[in-house]
Parts: sequence; structure tokens; C-alpha cells
Amino acid sequence: MSAIPHVHDGDAEAPLPPANDTLVRKQMDDPRRARSFTIIGATSKGRTFRPSDWSDRLCGVMSSFGSQRKMRYSPYVRPGCWITGEKCVFVDARLYELEPLAYNFLMHFARDNDLRVDYETGAAEI
Repeated sequence: MSAIPHVHDGDAEAPLPPANDTLVRKQMDDPRRARSFTIIGATSKGRTFRPSDWSDRLCGVMSSFGSQRKMRYSPYVRPGCWITGEKCVFVDARLYELEPLAYNFLMHFARDNDLRVDYETGAAEI
């Protein structure tokens, strides 16, 4: 579960799993469907990703400056801290609908830097 708010399309709101549940991908998932994911600041070998402000820099690429001349992170790409303490970036699947190139850029960033990625399981899939 990530800090990105979940949008429910149905009439009744489905209960969310506890925060410490493992996110699991089911076999019936369509692998081509865009899903929310978290880029975790640790490589597949367990090494901490550097520089230490990588998550802020990555989210800064997706940010904008408002009329008050303040930088605002995108609501679809936000820095955070993972359950085990590593820095991370939360990516909302809705980004794909707005800007597929940005979504793919983030996916490729994680792959190219050998970073762990955790895919969110939607409430309807549980």
C-alpha cells in the first residue's frame, strides 16, 4: 500500500488491506495495464541508491511552478519513505492516462538503475 490515495470507481468503497500486507500480483492481471507502483531506493542486490536526494530530484523533474513561484510536486509522482526506511517515489497509474511518456520514463529509470519496484494491488484484485 502506498501513500497515493486510491480512487474507487464503484458505488461502494472496498476496504483496503492493512499497510503491512505484502503487495502481490495475481496471475490474471493484464501485464500491459498501467498500475501504480513505488520505486524503492535500493538495488536488487540490496545496496542503497545514491545520491541520497535522488527521490526529490526525480520528482522535481515531474514538478511544476505555480503562480506563487513555488515548486509543487505532481499529484501523480511524489517522494516518500518506504516501510523499511529507504527513500522512494510513489507513481500513480493515472499518470499513464495523462502522459504515457512520463510514466514510461519512470519505469525505465527504475529498470536502468536496477532499483526495486513494488506494484500496487488494487482493491478490486484482492
